[in-house]
Amino acid sequence: MAALSFGVAHLRSFPNLIKVPSRPKICCVWDPEGVFKTPAQTGHIDRLEFKRRFEKDADAKDDYERHLREEKERREALRQSRVIPDTDTELIEYFLDTEAQEIEYEIARLRPRLNDEFFRQLQSEIGQLRFAMAKTEEMEDRLIELEALQKALSEATEAYDKMQSELVKAKQSLTKIFTSKDVNSTLLEMVELNELNMSLVTLLDENIASAHRSDQKQAAEYMEKLRASVIKYVTV
Repeated sequence: MAALSFGVAHLRSFPNLIKVPSRPKICCVWDPEGVFKTPAQTGHIDRLEFKRRFEKDADAKDDYERHLREEKERREALRQSRVIPDTDTELIEYFLDTEAQEIEYEIARLRPRLNDEFFRQLQSEIGQLRFAMAKTEEMEDRLIELEALQKALSEATEAYDKMQSELVKAKQSLTKIFTSKDVNSTLLEMVELNELNMSLVTLLDENIASAHRSDQKQAAEYMEKLRASVIKYVTV
C-alpha cells in the first residue's frame, strides 16, 4: 500500500511524463435531423419557470385555505340557522333535509332524541307506505328515502354509541397513565388488560394538538413520547 502511494505521489511530481491521449472530436457536417446539435442553454429559463410555478403553487395554496375557511364558516352559519323540531315526525323531515356531510354532526347533537320512540315512529311511516293498497310514484320515492334514512341512522347511532363508550374508557386509561408513578409498569399492566387501543391514541393526539396550540411544549413532548410507547404496544 505504501509503495502504491509513493508511486502515485511520484507521478504527480512529474506531470509532463504522463501522456494522456486526447479524445477525438466528433465533427459532422451533414446532420439534417439535428442529432448532433448543441443542446439549448435553458438554465435561466428553468429558474424562471421554477419561480413561476412556485408562486403559482403558493397562490393555489392560499386559495385552497381560503376555500376551507369559507366552507367552515358556511357550515357553521348553516348549523346555527337550523331550528331543532319538537316532534318525531318533524325530526324525520329534519334529517331528510340535512346535507349528507352534516348528518354525523346532527346525530351527535341530537343523540338523546334518537331513541326507541323515534325509531318506532320512523318504522310506522315506513310500514304505512310499504303496505299501502295503491302506491303512487311519489309514495315509492318516499319509501325509498325513509328506508335509507332508517338504515343510515341505525348504523350511525350504533357507531356513535360505541365511539362514546371507547372515548370514556380512553379517558380513564389516560388518567391512569398520567397519575402513575411507574408509567412503563402501568403500560404493561394495561396491555394484559387489553386497555391500550387506537381510541387512546386518538385521545392522545387531541391532547398533543391542544398542548401545541397552547404553546405547552414540555407537555406536548411528554405526550408524544407517551404516544410512541402506547402505539408500540397497540401494534404488537
